[in-house]
Amino acid sequence: MRRVGEHRNTALERCQPPPGSGDGQGQILQRFPEKDWEDNPFPQGIELFCQPSGWQLFTERNPPTFFVAVLTDINSERHYCACFTFWEAVESTQPQSHPRNGEEEEEESASPVQPAQLFAPKSLVLVSRLDHAEVFRNSLGLIYTIYVDGLNVSLENVIGNLLTCTIPITGGAQRTISLGAGDRQVIQTPINDSLPVSSCSVALLFRQLGITNVLYLFCAALTEHKILFLSSSYQRLTDACRALLALMFPLKYSFTYVPILPAQLLEVLSTPTPFIIGVHSIFQSETQELLDVVIADLDGGTVNVPECVHISLLPEPLLQQTREALSMVLDPELEVADLAFPPSTISASSLKMQDKEIRAVFLRLFAQLLQGYRWCLHIIRIHPEPVIRFHKAAFLGQRGLTEDDFLTKVLEGMAFAGFVTERGAPYRSIDLFDELVAYEVKRMRAEEGNKQKILRHIKELAEKLYKNENPYPAVTMHKVQKPTEGCHLRLHQKPFPRLDEGTVQWIIDQATAKLQTAPPAVKAEKKCMVPSGPPIAAIMERNGNALANSARRLEVVRNCISYVFENKMLEAKKLFPAVLRAMKGRAARHCLTQELNLHVQQNRAVLDHQQFDFIVRMMNCCLQDCTAMDEHGIAAALLPLVTAFCRKLSPGITQFAYSCVQEHVVWTNIQFWEAMFYSDVQNHIRALYLDSSEENHADEESTEEPQEARSALEIASEQLRLWPTMSREKQQELIQKEESTVFSQAIHYANRMSYLLLPLDTSKNRLLRSSGLGDVESVSNSFVTNSIAGSVAESYDTESGFEDAESSDVANYVVRFINRFVDKVCTESGVTNEHLKGLHVMIPDIVQMHIETLDAVHRESKRLPPIQKPKLLRPNLLVGEECVMEGLRVYLMPDGREEAAGGNIGGPPLLPAEGAIFLTTYRIIFKGTPTDPLVGEQVVIRSFPISSLTKEKKINIQAQVDQFIQEGLQLRSCTFQLLKIAFDEEVASDSAEVFRKHLHKLRYPQHVHGTFAFTVGQSPKQAMQPKAKEKNPSLRTLSKNLVKNAKKTIGRQYVTRKKYTPPAWEQRSSQHFPEDNEDEISVSEEMDRSTLTPTTTIRPSEKMTINHLVERACCRDYQRLGLGTLSSSLTRSKNEPFRISTVNRMYAICRSYPGLLIVPQSIQDNTIQRISRCYRQNRFPVVCWRNSRTKAVLLRSGGLHGKGVVGLFKSQNAPTAGPSQTDSTSLEQEKYLQAVINSMPHYADAGGRNTLSGFTSAHMSSAGKWGSIRASGRMSSYALNVEIGSRLAGKDLLGAQHNGAPAEASFLRQHRASLYIIGDKSQLKGVKPDPLQHWEVVPIEVFDVRQVKASFKKLMKACVPGCPSTDPSVAYLRSLEESEWLSQIHKILQISVLVVELLDTGSSVLVSLEDGWDITTQVVSLVQLLSDPYYRTLEGFRLLVEKEWLSFGHRFSHRGAQTLAGQSSGFAPIFLQFLDCVHQIHLQFPMEFEFSLYYLKFLSYHYISNRFRTFLLDSDYERIELGLLYEEKGERKCQQVYKSIWDYIDRLNKKAPIFFNYMYAPEDGEVLRPYSNISNLKVWDYYTEETLSEGPSYDWELVQGQPEHMEEADRQDTSAPQTKRKIIWPCYDNRSRMEPDAISKLLEDLHNLEMELGQVPERWKDTWDKIKASQRTEARQEGSRTPSSLLMSSGLSHHRRSLGMYLQESGVGSTLNLSLDSDTSSTSTPSSGKQGGRRSTSTLYNQFQMSESENRSYEGSLYKKGAFMKPWKPRWFVLDKTKHQLRYYDSRMDTECKGVIDLAEVESITPGTPTMGAPKTVDEKAFFDLKTTKRVYNFCAQDVQLAQQWIDRIQSCLSDA
Repeated sequence: MRRVGEHRNTALERCQPPPGSGDGQGQILQRFPEKDWEDNPFPQGIELFCQPSGWQLFTERNPPTFFVAVLTDINSERHYCACFTFWEAVESTQPQSHPRNGEEEEEESASPVQPAQLFAPKSLVLVSRLDHAEVFRNSLGLIYTIYVDGLNVSLENVIGNLLTCTIPITGGAQRTISLGAGDRQVIQTPINDSLPVSSCSVALLFRQLGITNVLYLFCAALTEHKILFLSSSYQRLTDACRALLALMFPLKYSFTYVPILPAQLLEVLSTPTPFIIGVHSIFQSETQELLDVVIADLDGGTVNVPECVHISLLPEPLLQQTREALSMVLDPELEVADLAFPPSTISASSLKMQDKEIRAVFLRLFAQLLQGYRWCLHIIRIHPEPVIRFHKAAFLGQRGLTEDDFLTKVLEGMAFAGFVTERGAPYRSIDLFDELVAYEVKRMRAEEGNKQKILRHIKELAEKLYKNENPYPAVTMHKVQKPTEGCHLRLHQKPFPRLDEGTVQWIIDQATAKLQTAPPAVKAEKKCMVPSGPPIAAIMERNGNALANSARRLEVVRNCISYVFENKMLEAKKLFPAVLRAMKGRAARHCLTQELNLHVQQNRAVLDHQQFDFIVRMMNCCLQDCTAMDEHGIAAALLPLVTAFCRKLSPGITQFAYSCVQEHVVWTNIQFWEAMFYSDVQNHIRALYLDSSEENHADEESTEEPQEARSALEIASEQLRLWPTMSREKQQELIQKEESTVFSQAIHYANRMSYLLLPLDTSKNRLLRSSGLGDVESVSNSFVTNSIAGSVAESYDTESGFEDAESSDVANYVVRFINRFVDKVCTESGVTNEHLKGLHVMIPDIVQMHIETLDAVHRESKRLPPIQKPKLLRPNLLVGEECVMEGLRVYLMPDGREEAAGGNIGGPPLLPAEGAIFLTTYRIIFKGTPTDPLVGEQVVIRSFPISSLTKEKKINIQAQVDQFIQEGLQLRSCTFQLLKIAFDEEVASDSAEVFRKHLHKLRYPQHVHGTFAFTVGQSPKQAMQPKAKEKNPSLRTLSKNLVKNAKKTIGRQYVTRKKYTPPAWEQRSSQHFPEDNEDEISVSEEMDRSTLTPTTTIRPSEKMTINHLVERACCRDYQRLGLGTLSSSLTRSKNEPFRISTVNRMYAICRSYPGLLIVPQSIQDNTIQRISRCYRQNRFPVVCWRNSRTKAVLLRSGGLHGKGVVGLFKSQNAPTAGPSQTDSTSLEQEKYLQAVINSMPHYADAGGRNTLSGFTSAHMSSAGKWGSIRASGRMSSYALNVEIGSRLAGKDLLGAQHNGAPAEASFLRQHRASLYIIGDKSQLKGVKPDPLQHWEVVPIEVFDVRQVKASFKKLMKACVPGCPSTDPSVAYLRSLEESEWLSQIHKILQISVLVVELLDTGSSVLVSLEDGWDITTQVVSLVQLLSDPYYRTLEGFRLLVEKEWLSFGHRFSHRGAQTLAGQSSGFAPIFLQFLDCVHQIHLQFPMEFEFSLYYLKFLSYHYISNRFRTFLLDSDYERIELGLLYEEKGERKCQQVYKSIWDYIDRLNKKAPIFFNYMYAPEDGEVLRPYSNISNLKVWDYYTEETLSEGPSYDWELVQGQPEHMEEADRQDTSAPQTKRKIIWPCYDNRSRMEPDAISKLLEDLHNLEMELGQVPERWKDTWDKIKASQRTEARQEGSRTPSSLLMSSGLSHHRRSLGMYLQESGVGSTLNLSLDSDTSSTSTPSSGKQGGRRSTSTLYNQFQMSESENRSYEGSLYKKGAFMKPWKPRWFVLDKTKHQLRYYDSRMDTECKGVIDLAEVESITPGTPTMGAPKTVDEKAFFDLKTTKRVYNFCAQDVQLAQQWIDRIQSCLSDA
């Protein structure tokens, strides 16, 4: 039995505060007993706690108060101080009060100044180690009652009894006590001491603060935050603190706990450790500056969490479940609040019961949080006392809560450490919590979500808790006297008497003597084995689907491993990627460790190299997703395996797997090693006791079934039970055995740690590598990450990491790391000091030995042959293309385009692919196969021309899942390709460097001679020499002289370099331009060259130059347009408004202009020279096109120099300083413009003041007709401006066109200038309109080249992103918009359409922007393309590009940055932008262009590829300087690689219809007006598509080699019953080849049929034309006026815009969209249309019905004129390409040949004239003559078309020859 007042102090204490101060100090007046009990010292400083807010005097008597303070002594024992305080009067005159008979009192007196009566507090304090608050209250109250009411009872007696009464020991005993004043009390003890007693405090806490607030406090307390309670009631502070502790059960709070903190000790609040403290709310202001304290105000019901404190809350769903359960308990009415007839019975339980229910909720919560904790306990010693460790990582991992903040913090906290020490022991008495966590977890899991059942369980638990506190219903009534009401207000109350210590002491002594004779009461402790409960795995539920899915994955893992060990490497390789993917799942990783375990015999498994490689890669992959905690025990399971798997490197040298898996952070985590060590120790200790017990029971057990394996905890509890019964020697023996077990494990672990921490190559100090990852030299990718040196130190302070990493070598780190580990585990597990010292001596030796073995292994592993990798595929090369560097093995990594990586469209990932990168003189090529074995048979090619490389940067990427980061390159090309490559580990970094250097040299050659177009066919070595010498030194000198003296040089050049002299003009036959026959205008051959220009006489050497100039494309075009001739008749040329001037033939006036220019007839050459100075780059206005209808001309020039036209418009009254040079130039310039205006035929009848400004000022305002173009270049202002403009102009015309089509220009027709000058706004700042002039300046804002460059860069990044974007705001469409590329295209189209309008309404236009070679060129070419249908043919487009881009000096080399000089300026895609504009127009008018969209892509690709010489250099002048311009014609005969892109296109076009647009059905003279709004523009698919199967499809020879084998493969397939389905991958296959459009397919089938029938296949164009012709004739026979044929024409509306049905553009041709012809002309009946269709197919096939013996390429009926004086006769002619002859027969059925014309003898074929006797009905254009060496044949066809076809056919035969 224990005494209540194991301490009873009775004291009377008085103090005299200094005068004037309010606070006094208490003092102890009397204490009983006077000496301390031997087992219980007296707490110091108790007087502070009796008046926590300070000792003060009061002016009136207060009623007595009672509260319990809690003190904690140095052994963390709690002492409960019950304070009963009452007030006594103090006479102010008399400083000390009379000590009378008294108990324990404390009082205070004040300064003697105050006259009024004052009252000082006095306290009775009972200090006990037992917590029986009610008993304390009653006992102290009784003493006070006796004193106050003057009962006839001795106070000494009562106090003596109180100090000596005995209290029953715990276990639910009950005892009645009496203090000898006729009172009686019942003391009950709780049944189980470990459960806290809370009476109603918990319920009160919830009532005061509410559910959420208390949960916050609960979590804050568990996660070790500081908590402060405020209240104005001391008792409530105590209760609240007690309640919080009760909620934390089974964890115990182990930090500062002061429920009532006295005022003098407030500074305790700033302590750094966690605490739970209560403070009176009068000190609230002092708590304001506490920044990290959670403050709970009990009176106000608030909890204030400071900003800097983050409280981790319970993990969901527990938090929600706890909240719901609490609200069910606290507010049962909530459930039925909405019912119409709520049951009357529901009401909350009594407060005491509610209190237990709340605690039951928290008890359940802890059972759920900690379920299965006993399975993660490691028992590492059993004797002399158990040592237990908790495996936190495993617990969190198995519970799946590794990410959870709350639980992690709880498990790391002190409370949990105490929990493990207290409850970890396997053999002890158990309480409610142990039962709950062991037996009820399943039930709780089952009841989840069922509120009724949960509530029932809570009530059951609450019953148990209640029963524990109140084991007996209170039968005996308490009887304690209470003082009479209001007795404390009595005026003449005597002070508390002083007590007689002797009497009290005597009573105590007597009681003690009696107790010693009584037998000691011992509570029988019921110890037992603590139940473990179900293992976690059994509790954690798994959803079925995931299981099924993972079961398949596990099957794959198992199969792969068994393949590896059965040496079926090919099979294993196929499964391998799937295994690596599966490794993301935990189950698969466990499965891997289990499977590998099966293949280890006797701790060793020797593998061959490939097996070893596979196993190591799997292990690495398995480990790479492990965190440092290794919560799933993967690293733990692999630890024994990495020392088991090995391979023989050479006799006596073995490499183990651990040397290849060191690269993981888990090995550097000291906690991981501790957990591993403890679990191994536990297994060994278990084995130790199992063996011994089995020997004893061997004979008994043979009869029984073998029992289940017992867990270590079970064995331990058994041993602990037996321990007291063992002899001393036996005990010592066991202790020693255990100690040596631990010691041997420590040695074992020191070895293991050195294996995994020492890198294979210890010579290099690899720990310091910044990346921590290195080359995987022969799979020995093993070195400790820098994390050992660095991150460890950060994460575990410096205790476990290596400090001062730089100072020493690897061995030292490892030794220190292991030492620290050994110290920690050995001290914890009780290893003796001698042993520990021994270990410290051994560790350096272990490490040293290991380093020596590793050196040998490292040496040998270097010698290993590299693992077999797929052999490198060689790329196909062009003729003349040579490899500069052999293939480097690389991985092609996926970039931001998702298709290839399997992204958004699904399908296996083609990338990453493994292969090689090749550098040739022309391209960078990657060729390889996907690493994904499912598509491993496919070949992936990605390439681009070196000259298109725009950016190269080094990157580091991880090439494969299980490999390390490698260095790589990201190469971006302006053909919209991106090569993101990672070099394989076998590629040394210096060879990667060499690759980059070569690449750079090839990309930026010193001179244009270094480009592929020149070096083709030569040995690439020259290109690789550091400084390529010029091939021909004369060129260097030539160019120098040229700069000095242009005129002489040209003459000399052709003298010195005979090689380039072309054939004379006369010898050139029209055969060179077979496609030009129809509209080639031959220059009259009898011209006298001296009359070419009147101004100069031409020396003979220059005559050649002129020949060439005349021969240039632009000259042919000028003649076609009627812009001037080189004819001799001066009379005629005077009438012409324009002439061809040779003023620039020596390129003296303007370097970048062509030699022949069109200028007004009236302007002399010397004037031109002066005018040219006003313009940038001397590019003066010249005519480049004339509208054949309105005769308006289009001129182009560079921008003005600020003088010139601008001067004309400057204010007239500025003072002029005489007729200066400038003035005269300006006048001449004005004259020049006037001459242009005069050339226009309508000029005469136009009024004088015909300027735009004359019409209305609105149009010059910023929102007028030009307003939209002047706008800043963003599009938003466009519509707005148009509408304002139309309103100002009083017209509605502009408002109607919402889609960006130009406004109808009718309002321009009333008053318009004859010439508009479109200039840059910035140049024309000072311009004032002048009504006297006939021209008008249109200032517009254009973007400069810099903006184009920037825009293009963004466009490339948008279309070909470098990596997948994680940020949704960087989506494709957004980045496309931000590039502003489409805005620029819009701008160009808008200006062009405007110019087209002006020309169409009869005004001439001069485009004078920037230097006249970028935007000017774009606009001028687009205007011609839109206005003149000729330029929309293949031939015309070529001519347009040659004329406007090449001759007029667009700086292709400079803009394409083709040489070293241009490197800094970067790539500016001006020409590409133009082609994009053409593409936009093509989309809108698909029937107006003879060429297909593929043609535009082809040009886009090759104008920067440097494969052809056409687009090299910046002007004709430079081309002549290099002798380039005319060699094409001169050297034509040698069949060399095509140097001109045009020749190449011609040749291809003859072979296949790839450039031809089947929908071509032009309308005569139509002017196109495309919509230019951004909504009408499309992103060109050239930017986004790619074909990984063959690379870019623009090098036709490379692509052609492939389809054949495809077809053969198909044929083989057909034999077996396989599917005929073709799968086409969007980014892999060339769609147009896999799925050709209908017409291409028919043409191809025809071709194949002709081949099979043994005929020479006909040219596709001939077939096409024949079908067109036959359809025309059919249509004619039908009698319909409009041809109804589908191919020939379409009955769409006048604009004939495409109705959103675009042709699928292709490399082989395009699908014809039949729906275009939906609305055929009204005259032909539907039936006739159908018949026509049928007939045309019959004509297709009827050519196969003739005799097969002869080859007939083309046949038909012609009239032939007989020999001299013979008549015309119809004959059947057959053109035979094979025999190269033209045969004729009498009739079609005739088999006997009447005559043969040998085509070899044919000289020319020309249009003829009808002679006598010719058929009358035939058009005269249907005649043609064939001239052979012997005679001239005259022919006549039925109509012009047929004649043309025959001419074409014969021509093509001739040109082929």
